[in-house]
Amino acid sequence: MGFSPSELKNKIAAKSLDRKFHYLFKKYKEFTLEPESYFVDTLMLCNQFRNTKGCIVECGVWRGGMSAGIAEILGNSRSYYLFDSFEGLPDAKEVDGPAALKWQSNKTSPNYFDNGKVDMSFAKKAMEMAGVNNYELIKGWFSESLPKFNPPDSIAILHLDGDWYESTMDCLTHLYPRVAVNGLIIIDDYYAWDGCTRAVHDYLSKNNLALRLHETTGGICYIKKTK
Repeated sequence: MGFSPSELKNKIAAKSLDRKFHYLFKKYKEFTLEPESYFVDTLMLCNQFRNTKGCIVECGVWRGGMSAGIAEILGNSRSYYLFDSFEGLPDAKEVDGPAALKWQSNKTSPNYFDNGKVDMSFAKKAMEMAGVNNYELIKGWFSESLPKFNPPDSIAILHLDGDWYESTMDCLTHLYPRVAVNGLIIIDDYYAWDGCTRAVHDYLSKNNLALRLHETTGGICYIKKTK
């Protein structure tokens, strides 16, 4: 059975978007630690929220590749805020789980990446490659930088990549109330580190929020803020 003209049009559009997302991964491959499937799935998810008004915030930037990719999808009419210590991750604690403690102690591992430490110039270059004019790189520990943050509008998409319990809790405490209704919260490390998982559930429980966690086919955990 053949497709109707509208169905065919939608399939062609979806295939074109898919090609664009894979192209963007190749463009920013040196600016992200995410594998291609995860990077592309994140862009697909963000594209579904393109009609939600507001700014874009990423906490845990590394070289800025993910923010740059999102910016290419959502356009130059928004404000983009990229938070990172640019000094690496803080010390993992017992609440973050044995895997986190082991990872951070093994400094010779090829996956250590200097504990996430990176020069801000990489993120600056990535955002310039995306053609974004209205962006800000905000350096500092989340506990110090986030309380001072006063965005001009609601947050349409909040991408959390803080790894540990305290970092994730700081992000949710200071930024969740600023997320727009029908806004998107991506929790990058929910399945990776115990501390991140605990922080998400502790925050939701503490604030009596009966929000559901969702998962994309590519394994990305996210929340849609409903009220």
